[in-house]
Amino acid sequence: MTNQPTQEALHPRVGVAAIVRSDKGDVIVGKRIGSHGSGSWALPGGHLEFGETYFACAERETLEEMGLEVKALRLVTVTNDVFVDLGKHYITIFVLCERNDTTKEPQVLEPEKCESWHWVSWDELQSWGEHQEDTTGTYADKKLFLPMIHLIQQSPEL
Repeated sequence: MTNQPTQEALHPRVGVAAIVRSDKGDVIVGKRIGSHGSGSWALPGGHLEFGETYFACAERETLEEMGLEVKALRLVTVTNDVFVDLGKHYITIFVLCERNDTTKEPQVLEPEKCESWHWVSWDELQSWGEHQEDTTGTYADKKLFLPMIHLIQQSPEL
């Protein structure tokens, strides 16, 4: 059964996701809990606040969610993410960021929203994206959040 969208859901919301890479080029991803996409892997991020730039949002969300201070460098891509079954529609802005202190590691600061943070290579994330239909094998626990799937489709070279 499909949920009927609320009046608020009839209007797309804006999400911002921070792409934070290690010195080796790996990307920080976390396992979502307690919200839509629960159980899937995603980048740090959240809703764009009124009057906020998307660079400032990426920097704020990364600090709030994992305690890392980052500098937003550039816009990578924008995705159109419709969660049909949930009646939700997001425009997601992906921002490439660099850590201010490359020795500092991510912490789970919002345990009600994220189970854990991990460094994963871009190639590995692409492999996860290619196996989203695998529900019982090697990739069964590697489900990606819908905006991540769209990011991988739009930005094969990160």
